[in-house]
Amino acid sequence: MLKGHQSWVFENKPSIKSKAAIVGPFEGQGPLADDFDIIHGDMYLGQDSWEKAEKALMEEAAKMAVQHAGLTEGQIQFFLAGDLMNQIISSSFSARTLAIPYLGLFGACSTSMESLALASYIVNSGGAKYVLSGTCSHNASVEKQFRYPTEYGSQKPPTAQFTVTGAGAVVLSQDGDGPYVTSATIGRVVDMGISDPFNMGAAMAPAAVDTMEAHFRDLQIEPGYYDLIVTGDLSKVGYQIANDLLKKHNIPIHQTTYSDCGMMIYDYGKQNVQAGASGCGCSAVVTYGHLLNRMQRGELNRILVVATGALLSPLSYQQKESIPCIAHAVSIERQK
Repeated sequence: MLKGHQSWVFENKPSIKSKAAIVGPFEGQGPLADDFDIIHGDMYLGQDSWEKAEKALMEEAAKMAVQHAGLTEGQIQFFLAGDLMNQIISSSFSARTLAIPYLGLFGACSTSMESLALASYIVNSGGAKYVLSGTCSHNASVEKQFRYPTEYGSQKPPTAQFTVTGAGAVVLSQDGDGPYVTSATIGRVVDMGISDPFNMGAAMAPAAVDTMEAHFRDLQIEPGYYDLIVTGDLSKVGYQIANDLLKKHNIPIHQTTYSDCGMMIYDYGKQNVQAGASGCGCSAVVTYGHLLNRMQRGELNRILVVATGALLSPLSYQQKESIPCIAHAVSIERQK
C-alpha cells in the first residue's frame, strides 16, 4: 500500500457510496448553490449559539450521508471527523449523537482530506465495511475563536478570507459504483515564518506545493494524469503563490486545470469575501457537492484534492508563534 515515501495506493479502491454537502445562507448565494443538498436560511439553524449551530450542521450532513447510502448509523463501523473549534467539539458532540465508534482528528482546514485518506486506509485494509468521514465549519464560530466576533465589526485586509458555513460527509464502502478513492499523500508540516492570521493563503501555499510535489514523485506521475487539481482554501493570494512555487519547482501544472476551492464557492463580483473562502467546510462542501456531482455526470474522470490547513491556535498566536501549515492530497477516480 505504501508508495514512495509518504503516499498510499489503495489497491481495493474504496468506493464513495454516498455524500452530503450542507451550507449556510451566504454559501447558497454563490455559484455552486445547485450542488448543495441543503441551504439553510438561518445561520443559527434554530440553535441558541454559533457553536451549537456548527454541531447541528455536522450532525445533519453525517445523517444525510448515511441515509443516502441506504444504511443506518448502526451499520457504520467508524466515524472520522474534526473541525476548527477547541477540542473539536462540533465533531465530538456530533459523535455523541450518532453513537458511532469515533476517531476525532485535527488538521485545521486540511481535515476533509485527512479524514478521507484515513477512512480509505481503513476500508482498503479490511478494517471496516463502512466508514463515515466528514468535517464542518461555521463563519461566526470561527471568527469568534480565531479573530474577532462578527459583532465587533473589525475591518479586514484584502488578504483575509471568509470562513465557509457548511459541513460535508461521505460514506466509504468496500464495494460500490464509485467514484473511488485511489491514493492519498500525507503532508508534512511546513512553516515559512508567516505569523499574520489574516494571510492564511500565503502561509498554506508552500505546504500545498510540497504535498503535490511529493504526490507526483511517489506515484511517478505528472499533473496531466488528472483532469482537475484543486487546493483547499488558498484563495486568491495563496493560489497565486502556489502557482509561482509550482513554476519554481518545475512542476508542469499547465498540463491540467488547477483551481482552488476557496475561489470557487463565492462570487467575487457580488459577495464581499476579500481573498476568498476558508474553513474546514470549504474543501468539504466543494468536493462532496460540486466536484463529485461533476464526476457523476461524467465531466471529470480523475481529480486530486489537496486540502490545506493552518495549524495555529489563539494561544500560539498570542505567544507570537508563526503559523505551521499542512496539506493532504487524495485522488478520486470515476472508474476503477
